[in-house]
Order: sequence, then C-alpha cells, then structure tokens
Amino acid sequence: MLSAVDKGAAGGEDGPREFRVEELAEAAGITTRTLRFYRERKLLQPPRREGRIAWYGEAHLARLRMIAELLERGHTLGGIAELIGAGESGRDVAELIGLEAAIVAPWSDETPVHLRWDELRAALGDELTEENTAESLAQGFITVEEDGITHVSRRLMDATTALVAEGVPLSVVLEASRQTLEHVTAIAEIFTSLAREHLLGALASDGPLPPGEAARLTEQVLRIRPLARTVTDAQFALAMDRRVHAEYDRLLRQRREHREDDDGQPAAGS
Repeated sequence: MLSAVDKGAAGGEDGPREFRVEELAEAAGITTRTLRFYRERKLLQPPRREGRIAWYGEAHLARLRMIAELLERGHTLGGIAELIGAGESGRDVAELIGLEAAIVAPWSDETPVHLRWDELRAALGDELTEENTAESLAQGFITVEEDGITHVSRRLMDATTALVAEGVPLSVVLEASRQTLEHVTAIAEIFTSLAREHLLGALASDGPLPPGEAARLTEQVLRIRPLARTVTDAQFALAMDRRVHAEYDRLLRQRREHREDDDGQPAAGS
C-alpha cells in the first residue's frame, strides 16, 4: 500500500501532487542540474523536506514553467530573479509580468517594407544618392541590404516617395525627418518622465510592491497610454492651425508689398 506521502507524490486523493527532484525536472522539461541551479539562484522556493528527501509541489512546477516562458520572451535570469524578488507569491509575480507587458507594449503598429534598388530608382530617380541613403541609414529608418533596403515604416516610406514625386528634394525631406525625429523624441521623454515620476515611482523602491499594487498600476498604465497620443495629436493639430494661418497671412502681406512696389501705389482692395 502507498503511504500518505506516496499517494501525494502519485497524485492521490490525500493531497496535491508532490515531486522528487528528478520527477519535477522531467515534468518541467529541464535537467536536474538546471533545477538545482535555479535553486542556487533563489529562483525556486525551498522544497518541503521529509528527512533527507526534498518534496516539490505544483507551485514549484508552475514557477519553473513561468521561468521558461520568461526566458523564451527574452528575459535574463537576473531580470527574472528581480521579478521574483519583487513578488512574494506566484500571483504577485504574474501581476508584475502583466505590468511589464503593459509598460513595454509597442506603441507603433508600423509595418516594414522592403524595396529593391530598381524600385527605389523608379520611385526616387536621381534623388537616390549615396548621401541620401547614408542619411536615411543614420536616422535609423532603413537597413541596407545587397538587393535593396528595408524601411521600418511603410507609411513613412510612402510619404517620402510622395513628397519627392511632388517635387520636394529628398535631402529636404530627410532634413525635415531629422528635425521631426528630434522633436518627437523630446515629446516621448516628456511623457515617460511624467509616468516615471508620478505613476511608477513605486517600482524604483527596493522593497516588494504591496499586494495588488502591480495589478492596480497595470490598469492605470492601460488607461493612460492612449492619453499621451491624444494630447500629442491635439497639440500638433492646434499648432498646425496657428502656423498655417500665420504663414498664409505672411504670404498675403508679401504679395501686397510686391504689387505695391510694381504699381507704385497700394493695390486695389488692400
């Protein structure tokens, strides 16, 4: 007959399943050496001991599966240790992972586009020079390959070729792109500083987050993310209204002055 402990290890009715080291490693799809390494790095909570036998439970298996998932997503063991150290339970760690996902989720939905050199020449003509290609590369928007280039944004590439088709030199388009990049980078810093100083300050502290704090911050980040784009879009539209009206008024004044100079008298209707 099975003892109570043996029943638990076999998944019997007397309690949740427990594993020896070899059984846990097999269930998690890792080697026993890796499992012991995780224990040494304090990535795995201590087992229950009965004499010289260490028994691991379902919580240990769940932790190992979570570590495997984080490694697959590109986390380092050091970063995983920090996440685990910040949470005292599996739920806390899961909430921290959810918070991280909310913070670093992509803002852009741009799709890259690959263009062969003959397609670029057809679209840009004589504007496709080594200098312009080097400037595009320096701005980080393209990667140069043997058969052509890959641009990080189909929309930006389409806008560039459309402006060139309208008669704007590519070098002028690239200079406008460089200045725009500087300004939008500054805008991004404004909003990240706001979030860092007024929303996510608790993450900078050494101690663990209070229970439920990571989940609360995740919901807050998800609510606030769209506001940054809303504010930026509205401010840009208002600024364009002001600048376009001011520039149009300047052009009208310039035309009146030219007509007055040509006629030697004020223009009719002025």
